[in-house]
Amino acid sequence: MLASNTTRRALASCSSPSTATVLPSFLVPALQTSAPRRTFSATANRPSKLGRNPISIPPGVELQVGDLFVKKDVTSYLQTKQRKVVVKGPLGQLELDIPSFVKIDHDTEGRKAVLTVEDKEQKKQMEMWGTTWSYLNNYIMGVSEGHTAVLRLVGIGYRATVEPRPALEEYPGQQFVCLKLGFSHPVEMGLPLGMKASAPSPTRVLLEGIDKEQIMTFAAKVRRWRVPEPYKGKGIFVNDETIKLKAKKIK
Repeated sequence: MLASNTTRRALASCSSPSTATVLPSFLVPALQTSAPRRTFSATANRPSKLGRNPISIPPGVELQVGDLFVKKDVTSYLQTKQRKVVVKGPLGQLELDIPSFVKIDHDTEGRKAVLTVEDKEQKKQMEMWGTTWSYLNNYIMGVSEGHTAVLRLVGIGYRATVEPRPALEEYPGQQFVCLKLGFSHPVEMGLPLGMKASAPSPTRVLLEGIDKEQIMTFAAKVRRWRVPEPYKGKGIFVNDETIKLKAKKIK
């Protein structure tokens, strides 16, 4: 009660022009107007480092951009507008669904494609700008040259072969990557449709295909059986993967 009366007297004295009163120091922070908060970053928005670069289309590759269609999201069940892009090449055909706010300027004479977005101020559009560019570039490279991944088996007794398993086939002619990784049973993993595998040596497996995401997903599933461990360096390594060895624990 006493503090509230003191505050009223101080405010009343400040409001009268004839008197000049010095406020107590503990009341100054409460009466000051708060300054506007500083934003996290004062730099201006810049275009995507990947999205602003044009994508070169090699000879023999065709790029077809379809019309807008409505697609329902699997998780949120929201209806979003998307556009289908079809990439055809000598090795196959791939389809990509892109958001409606991503525009593709296809120059057929210059053999290149430029991606833009409607609003560069929105975070989601800026994120999807570079992501769509990366997907489209991988698709174009996949149907023209193809993608590869190498699995390296490091460990005593680790072996790999590529063999058919008629009893386990999901489609005609499916090949299986058969691994011996120190378990009581061999590990047999069937290749997805459209992907090839070969074993140039007992400890190497070469994966080939036009879809980079499919290849790296399958390689990650194989690697999960023997994740590289940091003490002896044993495990399944993908491409140029390395691991830093730790010192042995001394009791």
